[in-house]
Amino acid sequence: MVKSLLITISLFLSTCCFGDPPSIQKWAGDLSPIDEVDWTYHTAAHLLERAGFGGTPGQISKLEKLGPKQAVRSFFNSGERNPLNMKFDHSGIHDPELEPFPPSRPAATRLAKETGQAMGVKIKPEGNRRLQPVVDRFFYWLRASRLETNRLSYWWANRMLTNPYPLDEKISLFWHGHFATSEAKVRDYRKMHQQNLLFREKGLGDFRSLLISVAQGPAMLSFLDAGVNIKGSPNENFAREIMELFTMGVGNYSEADIREAARAFTGWNFSNLAFVINDNQRDRDQKTIFGKTKPFNGIEVIDLILEREITAKYIATKLYKFFVGNPSSVDFEKKLGNLLFTKNYNIQSFLETLFLSKDFYGAHNRGNRVKSPVELVISTYKKLDVTDVPGVPDFNIMTKNLGQQLFYPPTVAGWTNGKGWITPGLLLTRGNFVYEVVFPDINFVAPDRYPDDYKIRDVNDRLALGEDVTTATNPNGMELSSMSMLMADRDEDFNTRLGSYRGWQRALQKVKPIARTTANINLSKMVKSAGCSTTQEVIEYLSTRFLSVPIDSQIRSQINEFLENELGTSDISIAESYMEEALRITLHILLSLPEYQLG
Repeated sequence: MVKSLLITISLFLSTCCFGDPPSIQKWAGDLSPIDEVDWTYHTAAHLLERAGFGGTPGQISKLEKLGPKQAVRSFFNSGERNPLNMKFDHSGIHDPELEPFPPSRPAATRLAKETGQAMGVKIKPEGNRRLQPVVDRFFYWLRASRLETNRLSYWWANRMLTNPYPLDEKISLFWHGHFATSEAKVRDYRKMHQQNLLFREKGLGDFRSLLISVAQGPAMLSFLDAGVNIKGSPNENFAREIMELFTMGVGNYSEADIREAARAFTGWNFSNLAFVINDNQRDRDQKTIFGKTKPFNGIEVIDLILEREITAKYIATKLYKFFVGNPSSVDFEKKLGNLLFTKNYNIQSFLETLFLSKDFYGAHNRGNRVKSPVELVISTYKKLDVTDVPGVPDFNIMTKNLGQQLFYPPTVAGWTNGKGWITPGLLLTRGNFVYEVVFPDINFVAPDRYPDDYKIRDVNDRLALGEDVTTATNPNGMELSSMSMLMADRDEDFNTRLGSYRGWQRALQKVKPIARTTANINLSKMVKSAGCSTTQEVIEYLSTRFLSVPIDSQIRSQINEFLENELGTSDISIAESYMEEALRITLHILLSLPEYQLG
């Protein structure tokens, strides 16, 4: 069954679109503007799906009435980049004494032994576990930052859902996957938040400005180990990823270029949330990069990279793949690169051309993308007309299970795309997501109030039963004699399992909880408002509202038959008082189809 669904997806990816003018069959590679006569409800829906996260029939109709030029222009916010005044509500978990935060627990205890304190916590002058307060403090920040990052993810998800300029959030999602940094290594939600704001502030502007700002941002500097890139001992991580992943792509530079560029970036570092250059660590000597010799600094290396047309081709092609589809040819990729290059890397101007182009609306680019997990989740809530991202199911767990947890890209290369989002298991998980939205889990346990590490829960339970610390944190669960416990306490500088437990406990006290609401859905009201009078009209309406591609007539007939059997009638007016559950089951069936995975 699952295999057949995957085959169906492959078939739909090759060709599908709703009934539009025949002219769209000939538009591949044509970047000239779409004509007014070719602008329809379905082209407007396509624009909203790609430049945003989809929407309701009312929102699509509004775009249709604007016409293509005004519709495209409506996605670009020319004013302040926070139209909702939707600022992140910090829990207040950080204080300056945590800085500079040690890179590891051993580094924290080593610093405490050498200086008598770390992270603003002094060593106990005597007694058992003298370094325990330091270890507790270290684990507190790790736990608190992780929990706050989960709240940050909810904040961003709600922006995706409600921002009247959804392209601000869509481009931020693109850059998050392009400049992929992870809280798992950065370990500071503030740096991740700062970078996210940067994507929104500069993501549609000049790519040079964005690239420099990201490269000098504490999140990226921390993620790519800039702190150990110093004169006489350059670290190539930073320079390699800038060339390989962020600008030119593999094979368009030499290893010598990487080594020399790494020297140019020496001294770049951060202090708390600020970019700094440590002059005593800078390499000011001559460097040869791309055949040019000069005592280049980091900014000059970035300018060298941007002078190369391959950079424009790489960025333009990646933007095209994210918003449109696979380029039709190598020549078309060059055409896209030339377009971005002639626009001086202005992202808004480039996207405006794409979103207005006949190529964007061509049959080859309709229903040809598998929605990423975040797009799937947000677009589902959009089309349900939900106004807040529900707390049940948990957004972070759901997107993680689907393969895309915000602020946790799997590698510096970001996430996979296209068919990589779909496996037999993930297809079932996508269906389960829909089910959990329409039928919330009554056994739900809030993950931000309950540690996922069973070892921490074990320590908590054993301490609650009255066991002493040494016994409760004994990983083998072995009973110890009183003398053994006394000797263990006397010999220990700290207890790591106790520190992990106390860190989670204190983080729990300080980090604000995520609201655990469920989606406010009323499908009965939805179909009645749409004027549906028969089960067949209900299926037609729900299919058009939620799916970007048509479903097979036989499958449509089977779903209609199912709904009719569930209601005991095809007449909606007869079933009006009891049809909600049947409608929810039907919606789950529809949104579990392969067609719903495409946008």
